[in-house]
Amino acid sequence: QVQLVESGGGLVQAGGSLRLSCVASGNIFTINTMGWYRQASGKQRELVAVVGEGGSTNYADPVKGRFTVSRDNPNTVNLQMNSLEPEDTAVYYCYARRTLFWPHRKDNDYWGQGTQVTVSK
Repeated sequence: QVQLVESGGGLVQAGGSLRLSCVASGNIFTINTMGWYRQASGKQRELVAVVGEGGSTNYADPVKGRFTVSRDNPNTVNLQMNSLEPEDTAVYYCYARRTLFWPHRKDNDYWGQGTQVTVSK
């Protein structure tokens, strides 16, 4: 099992910055992907940014050039959010994927409890 705890959400004015952090505990050594998703009120949860094996990153189009995801060590992932817009308002969820290869390949996905980010006009 993997437990994820986020921190760093809050209220910020448009154009401002916030930094989210997530710390994983438990069976962290088989985690191959960590990152962030978000869910705005009345909408489905969507990808924000993830870091895969080898440090490869994937960003959603709306955040490219404004957000930076980093995984400084095996159990921590950060999201630096700059030039925030009201449309970025959402609950942000930390995400981790752990892959097991025995007796067969199985991907297990884990989620944090979420942290609210609110961007005012």
